[in-house]
Amino acid sequence: MKTFYLSLLCTLCFISIGLTQSTPEADYDPEAKLVELGITLPTPPQPVANYVNGVRAGNLIFLAGKGPRYADGTEITGKLGQNISIEKGYEGARLTAINQLSVLKDMLGNLNKVKRIVKVLGMVNCDPSFVDQPKVINGFSDLMVEVFGEKGRHARAAVGMASLPRGQAVEIELVVEVYE
Repeated sequence: MKTFYLSLLCTLCFISIGLTQSTPEADYDPEAKLVELGITLPTPPQPVANYVNGVRAGNLIFLAGKGPRYADGTEITGKLGQNISIEKGYEGARLTAINQLSVLKDMLGNLNKVKRIVKVLGMVNCDPSFVDQPKVINGFSDLMVEVFGEKGRHARAAVGMASLPRGQAVEIELVVEVYE
């Protein structure tokens, strides 16, 4: 009989652990945070070549690179260190974050299914002498933390590029872990 109760207790513990790991906390609500920030997600930008916006592999989603495109199709373009400021680059990275969130919501149906932002690759169109890529990509990272809290903190690379498609100021891709 002792063995039965011990087995039952262990089973209940594993079920409890599994439930807490497979569902978001009660106070976790990135959708509400977007409303609080006054952000309305646009229709996700469509791929401009032969690729898809994102691929899900198990509980990971790999999002293709996106840039700072407004809903009307215009983009923030330019080269950091030449004709665009760090502040404008930061704005571009933040706009790119909004675009990536729209893709993610389209794929998941609800951003509350995001378990954590895992990895970000931020590419900055810049002059070879420009060395403040992290300050630019902070526009993306800061918004991820604003929306997802600690779950928005991520590993990241912020690198300079000689050019980016259509002259866009930044391009950012990311990996996201989602609840099952």
